[in-house]
Amino acid sequence: MQINILTIITRGISMFKKLLITGVLSVSALLSGCANNSDLQESVGSLSSQISDLTSRVEMLESENADMKSNIQSTAARTATALSTAEAAASEAERANARIDNIAASYSK
Repeated sequence: MQINILTIITRGISMFKKLLITGVLSVSALLSGCANNSDLQESVGSLSSQISDLTSRVEMLESENADMKSNIQSTAARTATALSTAEAAASEAERANARIDNIAASYSK
């Protein structure tokens, strides 16, 4: 379930990048047709600032995604170790109970 969440997050970030590029191109095309040169330069400067902001936010999300993926893998490894230890303890407990049952049976004879 958790790996599926990572896949969804990764695809969402990729989709976000595509939408961002499409949006920038669309806005640029619209602005070029209906603005004079100084307005256009101001708009492009504003869009460049917004793109820089969004790019840094995407990089931050990618970093957080990598951290979460690492944490999930670490947790999975610890869980596997704990399960193995629990299974070994249960097996040893069964052996001990069998020995106790044999000792108890020998005293009751």
